[in-house]
Amino acid sequence: MDLAIKDISRHVGKFIATILGVGLLLTIVFIMNGIYRGIIADGIWLIENTDTDLWVVERGRGGPFNEQSRVRMDMYKSVQATPGVMQAGPFIVYAVQREIAGRSQQFSIVGYDIAIGLGKPGRIIEGRQITAFHYEMVADKKLGLQLGDTVRLGVHDYRVVGITKGAVDSGGNPLIYLALPDAQEVLYQMDNQAIYASRAASLQRLLNAGLSQADAERMLPLVSAPVDTISAVLVRLRPGEDAQLVKDHIAKWLYLSVFSSDDEKNLMLEGRVKRISIVLGTFRVLLLVVSIVIVALIVYVLTIEKIKSIATLKLIGASNWVIVRLILEQTLMLTISSFLFGYTMAALLKASERFPRTLYFLTFDTITIFLIMLVGGILASGLAVWHALKAPPALALGG
Repeated sequence: MDLAIKDISRHVGKFIATILGVGLLLTIVFIMNGIYRGIIADGIWLIENTDTDLWVVERGRGGPFNEQSRVRMDMYKSVQATPGVMQAGPFIVYAVQREIAGRSQQFSIVGYDIAIGLGKPGRIIEGRQITAFHYEMVADKKLGLQLGDTVRLGVHDYRVVGITKGAVDSGGNPLIYLALPDAQEVLYQMDNQAIYASRAASLQRLLNAGLSQADAERMLPLVSAPVDTISAVLVRLRPGEDAQLVKDHIAKWLYLSVFSSDDEKNLMLEGRVKRISIVLGTFRVLLLVVSIVIVALIVYVLTIEKIKSIATLKLIGASNWVIVRLILEQTLMLTISSFLFGYTMAALLKASERFPRTLYFLTFDTITIFLIMLVGGILASGLAVWHALKAPPALALGG
C-alpha cells in the first residue's frame, strides 16, 4: 500500500484546492515569461524581417524605432552613391490609432519605395505584395481585415491586397504596409481647416517680415511644412564590402548616424525592452518563491495533521525512510500536478490567440521553471521531514 496516495485520498479536497491555487500562480509565471519573451520577439521582429544591412538615420538619433528620426527623402540618393552601397531605399515607420474593422485600433504604418523594394513586408500568407504606387496596402491578420477590404486612412481609401501573420512593431501592435507616398500622406495630411489655419499663420509671419501681400502669397509654398521626410534610409551592401568602412563614410560625409541590424537590436534590447524585462523578471521570481512557500506550508500542515499516524508507524518499527518517502511523494505529486495544471492553462491561453500581447514559450524556460519548482518543493519539504522525524513514538499512545 502506498501511504502517500492513501493519505491524499483522505484529504483529496485540500490537495486539489492546493493544486489549483499553486497551478494558477504558475500559470501567471508562465504568462509573464511568455510576455517577456514575446516583448523581445516583438521588439526585434521588424528589424529581423526587414531586408537590409544598414539603417541610416538622423545624426545622433537612436532611430528609427527607439527614437524619432527625420531624414530628407532625397538623402537616399546620396547614400546610394556611397562606395560599397549596392542599393538604398527610403523607409518610414510611425504609430497611429484609427478605426479599422469597426473598432478603434492601434497599429504602425510602414512605408517603403515599392520600386526599390527595401522594407517590403514579409510573411505574406494571403494575397500579394503592393504593386500599385497608390491606394494598396498589406495588413496583418491581427487587425481583422480580409483580402479585398477597403480601409479609410486620411482622405483616401486603401484596398487590402495582402495579409501577413505576426508582423508587429516593437509594442506588439500589428503593421500596415503602404507605398511610401501614401504613408507620407497619411502621416502629414491635415484636414481643410488645419491647412487653412496653417497657411494663414505662415502668411502672417511673412507679412510681419515686411513682404507685400503679393510677395507673401508667392513665397507661401516655400515656407509650408515639408512632407518629404522619412524615418531612415535602408542600405544593402555589395557582396564582400566592409560594413564598417561604409558606415564611417556615411557618418563622415553625409553627417548621418548608421547602424547595422545587430546594432538596432541592441538599441532595442538595451532601451525600450530592458526596463519592462526587469519588472517582469522580478515578478516571475517572486511568484515562483510564493508557489514554493505555499507547497511547503501545505505539506507541513498535512504532516502536522498526521503526526500521530507517523508516530504509530515509528512505534510498529517503520524506518525513517518510509516516513521521508511519504512526505517527499506528497511533495512531488503536489508540485508536478501544479506544474502540469499551470502549463496547460498557459498553453490553452496561447493557443486561443485572444491574449492582447504576444506569448512566446521556450522549451528552456519551461524546463527551468519545472526544475526550480521540483528542487524548491523538495527543499521546502525539509521542515516537514524534520518535524516528522523528531516526533517520538510515544506520541501514538497519547504521550
